[in-house]
Amino acid sequence: MKIVPLISSGTAGPLGVLHLPRLWLKVSLESRGLLADGYPGAGQGYDQMVIDGLGLKRDAVLDYIATSRPTYPEFEAWVKSQPGATVDAASIAKLNAAITGYIHDDETRKSVLSASALPDDDCACKDAVNLNNLDDWQEFHSAVLK
Repeated sequence: MKIVPLISSGTAGPLGVLHLPRLWLKVSLESRGLLADGYPGAGQGYDQMVIDGLGLKRDAVLDYIATSRPTYPEFEAWVKSQPGATVDAASIAKLNAAITGYIHDDETRKSVLSASALPDDDCACKDAVNLNNLDDWQEFHSAVLK
């Protein structure tokens, strides 16, 4: 069975980095052939934003997760051990602000809201974290609960 990654981009682990647990989950699932179709293990959006924001090398992140199969705390320890990693409080705060402040384009917002039968009105969420949550929940419902 393929798995929809239900850890939100708005979730942080002990290190305090938003989206890092989701990145770990998606890459872990992809490396085992278990990631739901349509989800990249490490895409060019939030995934790359986190990799770059932490000063990590993309290939090293993907290789470590695929070959070592770390628990999440082990992954965070590895992140902190990487040469050039930027895991100080100011860098993490800047990265987290970029994640929470990211807004999807109008077409993406309308598509996600429509798939969840929600109106695109003044009450509709605009930020990518919450729109991505809606999208995940809809995909999970379609794949597992329907």
